[in-house]
Amino acid sequence: MKNTICLLLLLCFNLAMAQTDSLEVKSDTLKIEGPWIQKNKVNLDLNEVAFVNWNSGGVNSVSALLGVLSSLKYEKKGFIWNSTVSGRYGINKQQAQDIRKTDDLIEINSSIGYKKDSLTNWYYTAKFNFKSQFSNGYSYPNRSKPISKFMAPGYLFFGAGMEYGRDIETLSFYFSPLTVKGTFVLDDDLANAGAFGVKSAVVDKDGNIIKEGEKVRTEVGILVTNAYETVIFENIALKNAISLYTDYFNSFGNVDVNWEINLDFKVNAYVKATLGSHLKYDNDTKTQVEIDNGEELVEEGAKVQWKQQIGIGVTLDF
Repeated sequence: MKNTICLLLLLCFNLAMAQTDSLEVKSDTLKIEGPWIQKNKVNLDLNEVAFVNWNSGGVNSVSALLGVLSSLKYEKKGFIWNSTVSGRYGINKQQAQDIRKTDDLIEINSSIGYKKDSLTNWYYTAKFNFKSQFSNGYSYPNRSKPISKFMAPGYLFFGAGMEYGRDIETLSFYFSPLTVKGTFVLDDDLANAGAFGVKSAVVDKDGNIIKEGEKVRTEVGILVTNAYETVIFENIALKNAISLYTDYFNSFGNVDVNWEINLDFKVNAYVKATLGSHLKYDNDTKTQVEIDNGEELVEEGAKVQWKQQIGIGVTLDF
């Protein structure tokens, strides 16, 4: 399996060198002042594919992905505080098509932990997480009706529990028996439609709204997370993060899953390849299916969401 992945990545790299101009720019700075550590990183991927009289066919395209990450850490006498702010935004332009969004994320994480002595690996921990997006999302090619917007949805988690981590930067297990989850849908149309699990509007037989849909859904439940980072071979690093959440009062035992695995392949000092997988399941996020030739959307049940990414580019450190 490992050999197969490496061969596929090398094949993709050769194809990319032949047909794709790719650039990744990374700036990583580190500031240390006493117990404070700050890191900042910016990634920019640019990809272009062009065809002229290409007998097997193809579509000209240009894509870009910008990623920003800033982290701040404080650690002293058993007390640790980690906070990160990150954002990603990707676009793609293909021949004869309008620009389409390929990635969109705003995320804030903050974790405060305390352990009573140097002998224990257990921390009393409180965690905060917020996620949303920058711009409207669509079910392409339909652009007439957004299916998501900024703060529609927005997700907020806040809770407290216990966290195990002998080396908490690379391996941690967190259990919170009391975590509040807030789902925000701050758009009238999406809230009235009951998108992302909020209570939909009440309408009469003619479709007139009697009571507006709710814009906030609050849940209280159990949160379990695991994060793990390791170097599995000399130039191959693995990052794994999984989050499991179930609500006490609404369908207890129905687990929301958020699971990311990323492999970073360092070909040499300048060339890097990445292989990533992101799997999600949220019972409150229903799918929509087009009927009547795409003129109407019908809601169906929740389904597993999966995103896979492969990226190859040139890395510049400065």
